[in-house]
Amino acid sequence: MKISKLKKVPLRNLWKNEALEFTPWLEKNIDYLNEELDINLTITEREKSVGTFNVDLFAEDDDGNTVIIENQIEKTDHDHLGKVITYLTNLEAKRAIWICSETRPEHLKAISWLNENTTPGTTFYLIKVEAYSIEDSPPAPKFSIISGPSDEAKEIGKIKTDYAEIHYKRLEFWTQLLEKANYKTTLHANIKPGRYSWIGTGAGKSGLNYNYVLRKNEVIVELYIDKGKGKENANIEIYNQLHAKKDIIDEEFKEELLWDRLEGKRACRISWRFNEYGLNDEGNWDELQEKLIDAMIRLEKALRNHITSLII
Repeated sequence: MKISKLKKVPLRNLWKNEALEFTPWLEKNIDYLNEELDINLTITEREKSVGTFNVDLFAEDDDGNTVIIENQIEKTDHDHLGKVITYLTNLEAKRAIWICSETRPEHLKAISWLNENTTPGTTFYLIKVEAYSIEDSPPAPKFSIISGPSDEAKEIGKIKTDYAEIHYKRLEFWTQLLEKANYKTTLHANIKPGRYSWIGTGAGKSGLNYNYVLRKNEVIVELYIDKGKGKENANIEIYNQLHAKKDIIDEEFKEELLWDRLEGKRACRISWRFNEYGLNDEGNWDELQEKLIDAMIRLEKALRNHITSLII
């Protein structure tokens, strides 16, 4: 059996001019692209005007959704990425197809990002076009999907959006809490609100911090004991010294605290918890923040002298 070798053919040997040769060819031979995409596109117009620009090919799929195709038989560049987004938004298209001969990594990442973050039903394809021949056969075009839409990409985008919204809500919650707290205590006066699930300040000894912790359905006020890597024994010793005065500290706090040595972990924790509502209960934020501030003031007062007298 004779086996021939596949030979790559420079695209400019087939189409010397992108606008005058490649685009008209693709208009008449769109089935090559349809087979790779597994969809059925019908070209409705070539060089359709978008303001002062012209989209290479304007098409429709079987559901009547508009599709724009931008051709670039060379390495991707910022100019064409901008055109793809401009054409899609101005023509209210549902699909954007960017055909190129070579992809820059930053443009591949951009298309992936667009597929993750645009609204459902809006999709982007980055397609590579090549040409091959076998021995002396006429060259044949080959289209390959470099990046395209997927359910997984949209789900990733949704997760990212939700995560960003959580960051914003946390920042707003901490901003409100610190503004209120500064009228009642100077304990956290020198810290700024952040986007994470906790904010904290030093408790007067290295490795000891007074933290507020915010979760979806729970809040925590705590003394967190962590002197760093390799200092597990020191953390336990500090915890044990305070735990020896547990009854006195609980009485001074006016509630029973949760004493947690965190077995198997480096740190230890003494905390107060409230789990009736949390970050997701925006209607109760004001009450929740007042509870946190009150608990923090009581915790610091109950532990102040005992921390000062620690033997470390």
